[in-house]
Order: sequence, then C-alpha cells, then structure tokens
Amino acid sequence: MDLEIVLITGMSGSGKSVALHALEDAGFFCVDNLPPELLVPFVALEKEHEATRVAIAMDVRTATSLPLLPEQLAVLKKQGIMVKSLFLDATTGTLVRRYSETRRKHPLSQSASDHSTQDQRRALVDAIELERELLADLRENAHVIDTSIIRPSQLQGYVKSLISTPNDQLTLVFESFAFKRGVPGDADYVFDVRMLPNPHYEPELRHLTGQDAPVAAFLQEQTDVAQMLEHIEKFLNHWLDALARDHRSYVTVAIGCTGGQHRSVYLVEQLVKLFEGKWVTLKRHRELDAL
Repeated sequence: MDLEIVLITGMSGSGKSVALHALEDAGFFCVDNLPPELLVPFVALEKEHEATRVAIAMDVRTATSLPLLPEQLAVLKKQGIMVKSLFLDATTGTLVRRYSETRRKHPLSQSASDHSTQDQRRALVDAIELERELLADLRENAHVIDTSIIRPSQLQGYVKSLISTPNDQLTLVFESFAFKRGVPGDADYVFDVRMLPNPHYEPELRHLTGQDAPVAAFLQEQTDVAQMLEHIEKFLNHWLDALARDHRSYVTVAIGCTGGQHRSVYLVEQLVKLFEGKWVTLKRHRELDAL
C-alpha cells in the first residue's frame, strides 16, 4: 500500500492541534513540529517501517528552516510520493482573541510582560502579520481551511472529509454561509445570492432549511433561483478543466445568503448533484454544521 502523507501547516492559533487529533483518530501516525530539513529522511524511515498513513505538522516555530520545505516537497514528488497539504488560517482579530483568552505567547512575539496591554496587543498583531508573510508560499500551495468561526468539531469533520479524497484529482468543495457572519477566507469563488426570493419571509418555511423538501419546492418555483443555478453551473463548467490542468487539488466555491439557512444551502445541495458525477465533490454548510 502506498504511503499517504498529510502536511498540516498554518497560522499559530488556527487549530493545527485539533486537525492533528482528527487525523490521529482517522488512523494516522502524527508528528508535530517536525523540522523541514528532516522531512525527506523521516518519510524514508516511515517507508522502511511500512507505515501507511502519516500526518506531519509544521509551522513558524521552525521559521529559520521553513524556506527549505518547498524543495523537500519537490524531492518527495520526484520519488512518487504525493503529499496532501492543508493550511489552517483565521482572521487576525480571531487569532488575537484566542491568544488573549489562553494567555499564550506567540512564537514570533518579542513583547515583554511588563509592557502595557496596548503595547502587547500591537506586538501580537505585528507577530501575526509577520507570520502571514513567512507562510505565504505554503498557503498558496495548500488547501486552505478558514477556522475563524467554526467549531473544533466542524474542523475535525472538514479535515477527515478532505483526506478521504484522491490525491491525483481536483476536488470541488461547495460551502454555504451567512454573510452576516463573514465571508469564508478559504473560498476561491464567492457567489452572493441575497437578491433571490427568501423563504425566511414565508412563516411555514422560516424554521426549515434548504435541505428540506418544502423549501426546495418553494425555491424551485422561482425563476431567478433557476437562473442563478444555471449561471454558476456554466461558469464552473467553463473553468474547472483549466483549473485541473493547472494542477489545482481543491477548488472551494462559497454560496452566501443572509442567514446561511435557506437559499445558499439549497443551491449548494443542487450544485453537488450537478457536479458529483464529473468531479470529486464535497459539501459544507458552515452555519448548519455549527448547530
């Protein structure tokens, strides 16, 4: 059996430990904070031990050797070893709040404990922005998961679903969300469907979701909804082959409405049906999954 490797990188405080625990639950042998220069020899050792599933976390704690990582990944690729890379991200405001709640020190922070709260916050923000710069290339070449407003259980579910997809095929991720809670930072394409007729204003539909038959029946009767679905389908059909030729592993398409309950959920469900026969397809309902 081929060796399956998942590389977890991302911002400090974005949930890498949660992702590693999910992979450990899925049967992976997990290693945290492996120095990049040890990646190739470590993989060789695991192959000797006939390991089948390995997950490795790397982050800015090994900042001085991070520039070596792309070269190490290229060596593994030449050996025929595919590495699935996941990058966990979150907004700066979210990361500041998480560090404030845990009272942990950021790996790149140089602030002293006797500085004022305002100075410490400024130093933390500076450290986070420096970390973004250092990790920019890794983010560009990985599938990004925005953990800003999702629960640990959601993150675990997302990670487990992503590792179940083939390495050598493009995977389409359709995600519904609520604009009132922010646009997902991991989306490659965002479609705003707030102008469509809203089932929220139908008393008998308000408590239901876009996964329920009465809501689906209501939206199927709306000409604008059918046109929106057709336009998104045509757009993706036009560009997905080009994205696959560009060696993209994942494409995340986010559909947003006001509350992330009816219209965006319905459209994601319909898009999955349209594309699951052509591409590897996953779906997420950010607001519903949080319930």
